This record gives sequence, structure tokens and C-alpha cells, in this order.
Amino acid sequence: MAAGKRGNVYVVVGMAGAGKTSFLERVATYLERSGKPPYIINLDPAAMRLPYDANIDIRDTVDYKSVMSEYCLGPNGAILTSANLFATRFDKVVSICDLRAQDYEYFFIDTPGQIEIFTWSASGIMITDMLSAHFRTTILFILDTPQCQNPQIFMSNMLQAVSVLYRSRLAVILVFNKIDVASHAPLVKLLSDMSLFQSELEGVSDFSSTLTQSLHLILQEFYEHLKIVGVSAATGSGVEEVISVLEDVGAG
Repeated sequence: MAAGKRGNVYVVVGMAGAGKTSFLERVATYLERSGKPPYIINLDPAAMRLPYDANIDIRDTVDYKSVMSEYCLGPNGAILTSANLFATRFDKVVSICDLRAQDYEYFFIDTPGQIEIFTWSASGIMITDMLSAHFRTTILFILDTPQCQNPQIFMSNMLQAVSVLYRSRLAVILVFNKIDVASHAPLVKLLSDMSLFQSELEGVSDFSSTLTQSLHLILQEFYEHLKIVGVSAATGSGVEEVISVLEDVGAG
């Protein structure tokens, strides 16, 4: 562990519908049964119900519906504004986590489906900067494996992942979720085999196909440094491998 830092923080991000919260529920359950309960922070102010017990919950501090009414915002704008408001007090969250670091090995941050918070919003940068200044912090980028079978959708996710990496300057682990529905193995091969990726786009000569191929080539260096793991939040398949990867990162 880096000098002056203690505790391992994992920020769970990903496109809406990727299964971030269900993934976290599965991992939390596994760790609890292993005698290593995680410390969980929920940053989704619009969550109706959480399938896990959050140690710190943004909903206890910021009223999402009141923000929507007060600032005349739509749902997405209210979520981003709530995150920005909470970020101004996040130093208190960091202080609490620092005190709890002697009791917890794993700290998880559950985030809203609005990935814009971590790709261009000020709050995302504030939060990751404060966390990484005190703890070993890693981004867990959750992908919807069935959706990623489409090369263009897959590339859109990769662009979001590299955007998070660029903005946060933190290590990123790709977590392919829903592998009970579709295997992530072919997608892992696509990342390392340019010719295979091109063959997936054969017969398609539109602009999006050309752009997808070009972006894939540009991002090859990004792929080379990624840790990749597959999991099913629904069945629990792959969760042990996820924990093993987290342990490797935490010990690095």
C-alpha cells in the first residue's frame, strides 16, 4: 500500500442498466459471509430502495425531490445537482472513512446511472480526488455484457471507461456483468485482436463502423493496462474472481 494511505476504495461506475447496484449487493454478500463486511457509501440520491445496508447514504443529507423542485430541474439535472451539493461536504465522508479504515478492508462507492457525474461533472472529480488523496482508490467500470455484443455499443462503453480514466487518473478494472446471459470471453478477445474486431464489422460500411474501428485502434494502449473480470450479479458466478482481483489491486 502506498505510503500514507490506508484502506482500499472501489468506486463503482458504469452506464445506466449495467447492474452496478446488483453487482455491489452480490459482492457485499460474499464479503459478509467471508467475515469481511465492506463499508458502503451510496451516492445515488434517487434510489428508491437499496438491496444492501449503506453505511453512508447521500439520501440522508440531500433530498433529491426538494432539489428538483427548488432549482426547477428535471430528474437527471436534480441527480447531478444533488451530487454536486453532497461533494461540497465530502471531506466529512473522507474523515469518517479514515477513522473506519482500521476496521474495514473494503470501501465501496455506489454511484448513480448518470455516468456524466464521473466524466464531466465537477463533483465526480472532487470526490475521486479527495478519496485518492487518502486511500488506494480504484474505478470498477461495470459493463452490460449482453449489450456489449454489439461492437458499436461496446466501443461506446470503452470510450466512457477511458473518459473516466482520463478524468480521474485512477486505475480502472473492467467488470463484465450478466455473464449468465452472454459470455464476456469473446469481448475480451476483441480487445486484444484488431483483425477479429474488424471482422465483426465486415459488411458494414457506414460512418459509425469506420469510426468504431479507428477508435478501437487508438485505444489499444488503454486495453493493455486493464484488469478484466467477468461476473453475474444474478447467479454469483465469477464473484470469487472479482474478489481475487480486488485483493491483488489492494496489495499492489
